[in-house]
Amino acid sequence: MLVEILSGLKEAIRRFVSSTTPYEKSVESFIRELQRELIRGDVNVKLVFELSSRIRERALNERPPPGASRRDWFVKIVYEELVRLFGGDQQPEAIPKKKPYIIMLVGVQGSGKTTSAGKLAWYYKSRRFRVGLIQTDTYRPGAYDQLKQIAESLQVEFYGDKNAVDPVEIALAGLEFMRERGVHIIIIDTAGRHGYGSEEALMEEMRRLSEAIRPDEVMFVLDASIGQKAKDLAERFHRATPIGTIFVTKLDGTAKGGGALSAVAVTGARVKFVGMGEKLEEIEVFKPSRFVGRLLGVGDIEGLVERLSMLEEGALEKHVEDMLRGRVDMRLIYHQIREIRKMGPLSRILRMIPGFGTSLPLTDESTKIGEEKMDRWLAIIQSMTYEELDKPEIILREKSRLRRIAIGSGTSPEDVRELLTYYQQLKKIVKQVKRRKELLKKLKLDQQWLGEFS
Repeated sequence: MLVEILSGLKEAIRRFVSSTTPYEKSVESFIRELQRELIRGDVNVKLVFELSSRIRERALNERPPPGASRRDWFVKIVYEELVRLFGGDQQPEAIPKKKPYIIMLVGVQGSGKTTSAGKLAWYYKSRRFRVGLIQTDTYRPGAYDQLKQIAESLQVEFYGDKNAVDPVEIALAGLEFMRERGVHIIIIDTAGRHGYGSEEALMEEMRRLSEAIRPDEVMFVLDASIGQKAKDLAERFHRATPIGTIFVTKLDGTAKGGGALSAVAVTGARVKFVGMGEKLEEIEVFKPSRFVGRLLGVGDIEGLVERLSMLEEGALEKHVEDMLRGRVDMRLIYHQIREIRKMGPLSRILRMIPGFGTSLPLTDESTKIGEEKMDRWLAIIQSMTYEELDKPEIILREKSRLRRIAIGSGTSPEDVRELLTYYQQLKKIVKQVKRRKELLKKLKLDQQWLGEFS
């Protein structure tokens, strides 16, 4: 299986992140492992080396945003470049915007078109569309019966004609049949009798069908085991009838899936669905980011990329600016805590403010908020009244308020006092900063001093 063959990337990522070897040497070591695993996955050698060059150039020249380590940033670079290799994330919409919507499946014999037609029918029916299947293959014995059985098992509409010899005639009659029954998604299965390299008559038939029925989408069904030959085959079908999308079948059972996906991506065509097994429900909308996430270890990678994206987009800067512009109250602290859980410790945010690194005790325990403490503090804030949110000082003056908040949040009075102490310290810090005239003139933080305090 492709995912098993490339699972070595997860271990390579783990070693890279935990390595104490100099950064540049670690980058080169990882790239060698990446090349080996991708070539094992049948990805074209030229594509592999182009990918390696992009990763190396970005890794050695790009500067990570404040708060991010070079090694974490390198993992994000690898993730982004692999997503690009497999087609990028500008993927076609899976749900059509018009009704009826006609999908015409094309591909060579043995690619899995009929089963894929059933998978598509299952996918759209499970999303409350009325679905119809049309069989136009007049050459393969059993094609009619196979698709009819699938339609009956899914309880969707079916049309075919065992006695007809012209697929165009069957398709036009089938479309009329489906329209009369108010079908939303019409899926047309076609012939694939000619194998790779001898498909001239097949291409002509596809051209005639496409011109006659004018489908909303031509979907090329591709067996993942074809590997790097996918590019050439997709281009030939595209010349006969412009391919809108691609359905890659048998991706779970071949080492050549990486070759097929990357080769097709080079053509500019977009993979829309992938088949991950034999059952009709084993169909997925293809997202390169999700696919790459599986290769690299989806949980860790998605969390890392999300955090780094937030840093890159300047989320930390915005929080500092909001804090310095507005008064400090529990509403502000509540939103801060929610964001801090995504971005990292509070000390990272405070360190962005000029002068904090030298004049304030950033290693003080009050700036280190753990996950459990955040949960308690959020619960405490949610138990406060509007007045208490705006004027937290009144809680300290009236002990009955403090006890009520502790009981309502399922915490202790000491937890409430700890949050109030944090509030007072933060308020004091903001006052100290506001006294600095130069900071008042420069609320917009820039990258120059951000880098200084990262």
